[in-house]
This record gives sequence, C-alpha cells and structure tokens, in this order.
Amino acid sequence: MLVNDNFSEEALKKSMLLYGVTDRHWLKEEEKLVEKVRLALLGGATFIQLREKNMDREEMKKEAIEIRDLCREFKVPFVVNDDVLLAKEIDADGVHVGQEDMEALKAREILGDGKIIGVSAQTVEEAIIAEKNGATYLGVGAVFPTGSKDDAIMVSKDTLKAITKAVSIPVVAIGGISKENVTELSGCGLDGISVISAIFGQEDIEEATKELKKETKKIVES
Repeated sequence: MLVNDNFSEEALKKSMLLYGVTDRHWLKEEEKLVEKVRLALLGGATFIQLREKNMDREEMKKEAIEIRDLCREFKVPFVVNDDVLLAKEIDADGVHVGQEDMEALKAREILGDGKIIGVSAQTVEEAIIAEKNGATYLGVGAVFPTGSKDDAIMVSKDTLKAITKAVSIPVVAIGGISKENVTELSGCGLDGISVISAIFGQEDIEEATKELKKETKKIVES
C-alpha cells in the first residue's frame, strides 16, 4: 500500500472508518456545503469525498478548495470524485474513481505515488486488479439498495467478505448504508463504511455522524 504524503499507512487505514460523501441535493436555500461538511467533521467523520456531478468546474474548484482547507484543519483526508485533474490542480489528498472512470493506473501516473487513489469495485477480480494498479483503498458496493446511484450493482455479503480477504488494502462498504442496517455488515472484514444520506441527509448532521460512527466501530471490530 502506498503511503500518502500527509497520512501514514496506519492513519489512512483508520481514516476509512466513517467516510462521508457530499451531496448538495440535501442543501436548503442559502446553505453552504462546506458548513455541512464542518458539522460532519465535528461529529467525527474520518474521511471526506467531494462528489459533484452537475456543477460548473470553476465553482466546483472553489468549493473543493474550501472543503480541502477545512479537512486539513481537522487532519482528515479529502479526495475528489472522478476528476483526477482537479484533484491534482488543487492538491487534494487524492481521488476516487469508478470502474468506468479513469483507471487507477492512469490516475496514479497523473497524481504520483504520494496521493490517495480510491477505486470502486464489485467483484474480487476488479478488487485485485485495482490493488495491482496502485489503488490505496476500495469502495465496494452497493451493499444495500441506494437512491444515490440509479445503476448501482448489488454486491452480496459473501462477495464483500471474499474481497476483503483477497486484498491487503483497506475496504469500505458503500451503498444504502444507514444507522439501522450497518450492523448487518458485521464479520465482513471491513475497515469502514462510506455514506451520503446517512450523514448529509439528516436534520442534525453532527449528532447523526456521532451515532453512525459508534455503530460502525462495532462492525469493524467484529
């Protein structure tokens, strides 16, 4: 596993515990995403990914810099979804790419050895290839039905276990995870979970993050 410039291997593994992915869908009028992220960090989120699918690039760059700086205050890793060039331009801690996006090998060439590269995987084969190509961690799912991605492929608990056994890099479960169902992932060998609405869709983001982190620790330690 490649060690990031700012985070040791051990620190990176621990940072996978509660991985928050932003979604401005949950913002009310006049609210700023960076303030929602601050609440999540105050609640104990250990990793933040900026995910913007339909935003002007200059606006996204400005937002990414704000959230990057906030994450640095909290000493929490910050990555950009999909946009490898933006991640390089703003000196984010790294990027997260899917199987259909820029492959891990190319992303590694662009960002260099000192950056985090997360890769989405649904099969053992995809997981092994991603690790071989320089992935720092894997996001595996969807483990439950999710409204955040219409074309999400479902991943069984057996496949999830097989993936965590097949690779040496950290693995987080993604897709439809909530405080109510997270305990169903016990015994899968996970390093953490990645969520959107379970944090950013909640009325009290800070408290929701605290509660979810508490439940997630139980499944990671199981």
